[in-house]
Amino acid sequence: MDVRVREYAGPDVAAMVEIWNQVVEDGVAFPQEEPLNLESGGAFFAGQTCCGVAEDGDGRVLGMYILHPNNVGRCGHICNASYAVSRDCRGMGVGEALVRHCLERAREAGFTILQFNAVVACNTRARKLYERLGFVQLGTIPRGFRMKDGHFEDICPYYRAL
Repeated sequence: MDVRVREYAGPDVAAMVEIWNQVVEDGVAFPQEEPLNLESGGAFFAGQTCCGVAEDGDGRVLGMYILHPNNVGRCGHICNASYAVSRDCRGMGVGEALVRHCLERAREAGFTILQFNAVVACNTRARKLYERLGFVQLGTIPRGFRMKDGHFEDICPYYRAL
């Protein structure tokens, strides 16, 4: 699949909200429980250090990411990111393109470490991708994520130096 990643623009917000909400509705990866709407999504994305969108050759948005500081002050050099890929495009390399673009933007923004706080243990596609790209698992937090159906799964924090 031909995938190009670029920084988002205002007209992308509707597609970004739709894709973000798919992940929220799935209830197996993002901690958020409430969907975004155009207004809240626009404000949320505008508040990030950077947001990127992956698009195909026809300009259709296939996925997106957000990048922001993980903390402040003495830990402000550590960033955090979240990725969302449209349900019909998962497993096609879109996520990898998003992560690679995000790593470049994080370096450009002056971050030196990218940390994922809560990768759900059963999210094996994401975990394999992160490990292939050089991320290191920091440990396991037992029962750290409440799944949509109410049961708990472990979470696995990851990091990578930039």
